Amino acid sequence: MADVLSQSEVESLLAALDPSGAATQNSRDKPRGGDDPYGQISVYDFKRPERVSKEQMRAFHGLHEGFSREFGAALSGMLRTIVEVKLISVDQLTYNEFVFSLENPTCFNILKAAPLEGHMILDLNPSIIFPIVDRLLGGGRTAAPTIPRRPLTEIELRLVSRMTDLVIDGLKNAWHNVIDLNLSVTQVESNPQFAQIVPPNEVIVLISFEITLGEIRGIMNLCIPYNTIEPLAGKFTANTWSTYTQKQAEPRQVLNLETSVSSAGVELVVYLADTRLTAGEVMNLAVGDVIVTEKDQQAALQVCVEGCPKFEGRPGVLKGRKAVRIGKPILRPEEIVERKVAAWTGPK
Repeated sequence: MADVLSQSEVESLLAALDPSGAATQNSRDKPRGGDDPYGQISVYDFKRPERVSKEQMRAFHGLHEGFSREFGAALSGMLRTIVEVKLISVDQLTYNEFVFSLENPTCFNILKAAPLEGHMILDLNPSIIFPIVDRLLGGGRTAAPTIPRRPLTEIELRLVSRMTDLVIDGLKNAWHNVIDLNLSVTQVESNPQFAQIVPPNEVIVLISFEITLGEIRGIMNLCIPYNTIEPLAGKFTANTWSTYTQKQAEPRQVLNLETSVSSAGVELVVYLADTRLTAGEVMNLAVGDVIVTEKDQQAALQVCVEGCPKFEGRPGVLKGRKAVRIGKPILRPEEIVERKVAAWTGPK
C-alpha cells in the first residue's frame, strides 16, 4: 500500500503544478521597481579608484611609443651597439603598490617636472643598469656581467646620468605637443621606500619599458602621479595632441639651414639648341664645320639647375668670355595649373 502524503507535502505539490503560484513566488523574490537592478551593478574598489580614463590611457600609450623609439636610437648611439627599447604596458595603480613592486636596491630618480606642480619618477632596474655601466667602462663584449646587489657608487651614478639625460631629452620631445616640460633630476635613491612624493593611496600612471642589450633585458619604469598631470587631463581626452604633428621651425634652425644650403655647389647647364645627326655625320665632323639647328637665334636659351629648367637666358660675351644673361624664371607645369585655377576661381 502506498504511503499517505501529509498536508504540507500535498500543498507543495499543488504549488509546483500551479503557474500562478510560481509567478507569485518569483515576484516575492525579485525586488520592486521593474527590471532587475543587480545586472547593472559594477564592482568598484575604493582603494584603487580609476581616475584616468581609457581614452587618456590610450593617449599615454601613443605618446610614449614614439619616445621608446627615439630613446632606443639615442641609447644605441651612446653605447655604439644595438639597443631595443619597447613599450610593454601602461597601467594605473596606487603609489604604494608601485613602490613595493620594485627591487631594493634600485636606481630611483625623482624628476622635477616644471611647470607642473609635482614630480615624476624614473626607475632603472639594476639588471640593465649594471650591464650598461659595464659597457661604458669598456666591458660588455663577452659574457653577461654578474648583477651585484648593492647601491650604485658615485662613479656609476655619474655614468648612469648620461642615460638619464637621454631619457629627459626624449620625454621633452615626446611631450612637446602637450606641454613644454623642463625635467631635471632632483634626487636619486637606492631604496624606493625612502622617497614618498605622494600619499600611498594616490593614483599613478605607470609606464613600463623593456630595454634589450644583446641577451640582457631589463625594465625601466616611468611613474607619473595623477595629481601632477591633472591640469593636463583635458589635453589627453580631447584630440589636441599628436606625436607626429609638424612642429614650427625655430628661427635659429631656419638660419642654419639657409646658410648651409646657400653655400652648397650646384650644377648650372645652358642648352643652346638640339638637333639630330646620323652616326656617319658625326664621324665626318671636322674642325670648323657648322651644325645647323632649327632653333631661332633670337629664341631664349634654357638654363637648368641640377637638371631642372629654372630660367630663360640670352647668349652673349662679357670681357672676352662667353656669357649668359638670366631672364625670367621658367614656371613648372603644376605652377601654371595653380595660376590658372586661381584666375578662374578668383573674384570677377
